Amino acid sequence: MSLLHFMILTPFVFAVFVPLFRTYMRNIHTGWFVLAVPLILFSYFASHLSTNLGFAPVTYSIPWIEKLDIHFTVYLDGLSLLLSLIITAIGALVIFYSIYYMSKERESLHNFYIYLLMFMGAMLGVVLSDNLMVLYLFWELTSVASFLLIAYWFQRQKPRYGAQKSMLITITGGFFMLLGFLLVYAMTGTFSLREIIADTSLITEHALFVPAMLLILFGAFTKSAQFPFHIWLPDAMEAPTPISAYLHSATMVKAGVYLVARFTPVFGGTTEWFWIIASFGIVTLFWGSFMAIRQSDLKALLAYSTISQLGLIMSLLGIGSMALHPDQAANSMLLAGATLAAVFHLFNHSMFKGCLFMVIGILDHETGTRDIRRLGGLMSLMPVSFTLTVIGGLSMAGLPPFSGFLSKEMFFTGVLSAYRSMDGWVVLVPVLAWVASILTFVYSMILIFRTFTGPFKQEQLDKTPHEAPFGMLLSPLILASIVVITFFFPNLLSYTILEPAMHAILPSLLQGEEVFTVKIKPWHGWNTELFMTLGVVAIGALLYIYRRYWSGIYEWLTPKFSLNHLYDRGLVGMENMSARITRLHMTGYLRDYLAYVFAFLIFVVGGSLIMQNALRLDISSGAVISIYEYVLGISIAGTALFVVFSNSRLISIITVGAIGYIVSLFFVIFRAPDLALTQLVVETMTTAIFLLCFYFLPKLKKEITRIRFRLSNFIISLGVGVTLTLIGLSVQNYRLFEPISSYFEESYTLAGAKNMVNAILVDFRAFDTMLEIVVLFIAGAGVFTLIKLRQSRRNAE
Repeated sequence: MSLLHFMILTPFVFAVFVPLFRTYMRNIHTGWFVLAVPLILFSYFASHLSTNLGFAPVTYSIPWIEKLDIHFTVYLDGLSLLLSLIITAIGALVIFYSIYYMSKERESLHNFYIYLLMFMGAMLGVVLSDNLMVLYLFWELTSVASFLLIAYWFQRQKPRYGAQKSMLITITGGFFMLLGFLLVYAMTGTFSLREIIADTSLITEHALFVPAMLLILFGAFTKSAQFPFHIWLPDAMEAPTPISAYLHSATMVKAGVYLVARFTPVFGGTTEWFWIIASFGIVTLFWGSFMAIRQSDLKALLAYSTISQLGLIMSLLGIGSMALHPDQAANSMLLAGATLAAVFHLFNHSMFKGCLFMVIGILDHETGTRDIRRLGGLMSLMPVSFTLTVIGGLSMAGLPPFSGFLSKEMFFTGVLSAYRSMDGWVVLVPVLAWVASILTFVYSMILIFRTFTGPFKQEQLDKTPHEAPFGMLLSPLILASIVVITFFFPNLLSYTILEPAMHAILPSLLQGEEVFTVKIKPWHGWNTELFMTLGVVAIGALLYIYRRYWSGIYEWLTPKFSLNHLYDRGLVGMENMSARITRLHMTGYLRDYLAYVFAFLIFVVGGSLIMQNALRLDISSGAVISIYEYVLGISIAGTALFVVFSNSRLISIITVGAIGYIVSLFFVIFRAPDLALTQLVVETMTTAIFLLCFYFLPKLKKEITRIRFRLSNFIISLGVGVTLTLIGLSVQNYRLFEPISSYFEESYTLAGAKNMVNAILVDFRAFDTMLEIVVLFIAGAGVFTLIKLRQSRRNAE
């Protein structure tokens, strides 16, 4: 196992010891123990920072399921390094923040940190896995861990609802993504991402190209909350604030973005990939920013702003993918700038949004509310929190001197390059992007000024507000500092992180004479992008000031026609439908259940025999049937009929036992005395047990005098008998392989056993026999326990 493998597994290993630390170190906050994990991981990934990493990735592999081409292969390049650094750095800051946010007296911290470590390890597995099946395994594990974290306060209804919604949507998307991976494997014959990217010619002209692309994008869009799958993210805000800061701003929601970026070398350069991603991204950007303005809960506002920013990143990845299109060779470097903007904004968004979520957590922690209608006038009472909100909010709005301004300007450059390079409906892309940026400015102003300025409303607060302790402020301070430093020194990231990530997303740009290089400048002169920014500020400020005159448009969006209502009604509809189906077939009668099972057997097995032309009715090669066998066969059939028409339980049990005794006579005729003896012993024991059980059953309310004939029962019974008879005859006449009996004939040589049957049971099928004995023991123990409980209850009465 390589050190890179160990880095992925480290969070899972530490999670095992969290309960022990919680038990034996009660006076110390569990977060101090867990904090070591992301710090170690971040140090390891930071040691790989190099300007050449984009050209020299690191890879290690451990064989796993070789016959299925599934190996635990890890792959560290510029893109996975960027995500790994974000996962571990934000993880360390969130855990440090949670030490002061989460009370060790009132909270189940061991559960909190176990789920958090599980999620951290799963996210690292997603971004570092080269094998698609292993990636899918970690992908779904992030959904499970997210479910547990969102439902951390499971005593409340809203966290349970939000956790269920997030899991249903993201796991459904993951399932479709798995189907897409299988289609990619069908096209390429490999699950390795590196091998798939190295030979995309196997995919581009294949008939499964578009279906595989759509299925994979479905998974990416559900995970990264793209419209219309975004509805799970606002409800996920019921999780504790550290979870929101970690999962829903910096890491989990970036998994879909990572997947799109990772598959850009495979599907990029096609108009389908461009239009789907760019369209969904722009619509999500607009809708998220539009809905953020109407929110009164600060975390809900940040949730919709996250949706909007994810849409921005997605749209840039879609535009940048056209750099790989053959017809855009002349504009490839210009369009590639959109991909650079996506990578840069992915980094910036993690910084300023993580900072804002932590500040909102501080406000909730110190005032007792996140309702913006109850807040105001906090600037003088919480000056540090106000400063952090200004830095994060203005960076989110795309204003200088903060890093969000740089990536927002690059965003405008990207959408303009798409407009200048392509025709048709692309003209709407910069228009919608500009309108969405205006709305982003509006909700950023709402976040800053409605929270910290205006009249102070102490009577509406649950607590007397005051500034948070330094420990709670340190993590957002670090993130805010990165936001400011990145604006003045953006090229600290250019050659260490951004350029290697760019080359991982667009590797073909390295093959030409002109190699894409990254150089970011805060000032580009008086260009179109700057005028678009000035327009955003001017119009956004007017809309904020006069919002009471136009905010009434939100009243048109009635809940009855919302996507959330559609989800709820669909969920209720599925529950009602499943209840009807359950009531239809779960009648409570064993007769009906057997009818369903046997009818299924007839249609599926019998139908397969006919459709596959598998019937073989040649009995000419069979052995000669003696008079004794005829007599015994007729006796078994007659006895079975007697069981069916018997009116007495006792007689039915004895008759069933008689059938077993007659079968043992067959073994005698076939010269298998051991089997005959075994059959006699087993039949005697089961008959005795049956009699014992039936002795304790309640007596019938009325005596059965006649069994009513049912045509359906007769047809099913006849069908089962005919089907099994045909199977037996067909199997007897099929000789596709050498009979296995020849192998067991060597039982003395292989196992030293003179009795073949005993050798099969004890040696060749030893585990099977042992498990059967275990099952019988468990069943016997269960029956004994139930009998003892019943006797105890009777004695108590």
